Amino acid sequence: MADSQTDLLEIRGLTIALPEGADRDHAVRALDLSIRRGECVCLVGESGSGKSITAQALLDMLPRGLKKTEGKIVFEGAPLPVGDRAAMRRIRGDRIGLIFQEPAATLDPVMTVGKQIEELLQVHGLRPARARRNRALEMITAVRLADPERIHKSYPHQLSGGQAQRIAIAMALALKPALLIADEPTTALDVTTQAEILTLIRELQHEFQAGLLFITHDLSVVADIADRVMVMREGEIVETGMRDAIFEKPGHPYTIRLLESLPKPGAKAAGPDKPVVLEARDIAITYHQRDGVFGNRAIEAVRGVSLVLKRGETHGLVGQSGSGKSSLVRGILQLEPLSGGTVLLDGTDITATGMTRAMRKRIQLVQQDPFSALNPRQKAGWSVAEGALIHGATRKQAAERARAMLALVGLPEQAFDRFPHEFSGGQRQRLCIARALVVEPEILVADEAISALDVSIQAQILALFASLQKKLGFAMLFVTHDLRVAASICDAVTVMYHGEAVEQGPASTVLVMPAHDYTRTLLEAVPDRAGRATSSLSHAARVTATGGDPS
Repeated sequence: MADSQTDLLEIRGLTIALPEGADRDHAVRALDLSIRRGECVCLVGESGSGKSITAQALLDMLPRGLKKTEGKIVFEGAPLPVGDRAAMRRIRGDRIGLIFQEPAATLDPVMTVGKQIEELLQVHGLRPARARRNRALEMITAVRLADPERIHKSYPHQLSGGQAQRIAIAMALALKPALLIADEPTTALDVTTQAEILTLIRELQHEFQAGLLFITHDLSVVADIADRVMVMREGEIVETGMRDAIFEKPGHPYTIRLLESLPKPGAKAAGPDKPVVLEARDIAITYHQRDGVFGNRAIEAVRGVSLVLKRGETHGLVGQSGSGKSSLVRGILQLEPLSGGTVLLDGTDITATGMTRAMRKRIQLVQQDPFSALNPRQKAGWSVAEGALIHGATRKQAAERARAMLALVGLPEQAFDRFPHEFSGGQRQRLCIARALVVEPEILVADEAISALDVSIQAQILALFASLQKKLGFAMLFVTHDLRVAASICDAVTVMYHGEAVEQGPASTVLVMPAHDYTRTLLEAVPDRAGRATSSLSHAARVTATGGDPS
């Protein structure tokens, strides 16, 4: 067994070949990496850099078509038994734990989370059933979830994103592994939940004295968790060093570019007043959920929210997951029935008249996940042209508009004839922006449109939004949980908390001199350029727990 002074994991010269015809020869080339017990090594890079492939190689779970051609992997002093399925099955979960990026994709939707933890324990030989149940409850408690008995009986859909990720952490640590691999575990989480999860992972890693390989595309999340940082690009390590050295004096141009891609602090200055194009007044949305056999429970998702969107400006909707942002947007778009309030489009009450096809042409949506928003069987050009066809253009006219829009969003001419899976994540989001703008809308609604993208791609898409808005003149309703992003692009901001608008006004006021405790909490949880939160997480936790009263 490795002690704290020897390497728990040692990788030397790892090379993984890509199939013939790929954009490069190797997914990973000549990679050296080591982790000691209790140490956190952060592997940082953009999508396609080879980070997750490295983790999959450690677990002997390489996708079909990829092959390890060189290198050795030594774990706990012995060669990892790659290729021996039975031996690797014993190691996975028991000696090496894995936290995935998206817990909803890894948790079984038809099994309670308690039973899923118990099933893992059973597979690895823990008996009897009572011992498994006690261990499951112990782990639910360890990941700081209140009311462990209730959580044990809950199904994944009954948990928030942060709660589901805590269950994923509990499963990864249930057998007290020596090595923990966390693959983008906070990418889709809001800033305060992200801060809590990062703190939890680090605390539990220290408690269990496990080595930690933390994989991320965002340098801003690693400063409070990393001991060492390794920057990866196109399958190769381009820079490695201690955390503070990487952040304070990066040496490689790629590392510098990643740091410079982070949204800068501050907020846009207020501009001249402009006419109102969209107004929401006292919007209320209530969902009804079955409670028992005959009961029906009302859940107020949005309560009395008003906002004004001015022509050519960007209004940000900011808040944590579950704050009501997306419900409010769906209500404004008339995709969700309102239980109260009105929506005015250029002074016309669309809640009274209904959204006609002509009105829908004036408001277009860019969704969070570009892959699910595009038809995988339809060529990209015709996906973009679809809106123009629906609104009366001929196929020739629609194709011409689509080609012009593809060029406007920075995609090559040949993109018209490619399928969605042939594009990167950033390119797919450009397709979705082109698709929304092809009908020349007055309002663009971007619902968490960049939250799943690499920081450098985020910077490109934000710059694209700003450039297109200046050129085409549309107003934008921008939904985000990241205050750095809101500060860089929004003219005005509405801060949502538990279905209510707790603060509203120009971005230059709200994000610089916040008046509400919850807004201050969101700002305090935002990492600075070096990734350090501007205040302690304990304050953030107090405000969240007390509903906005930290006293």
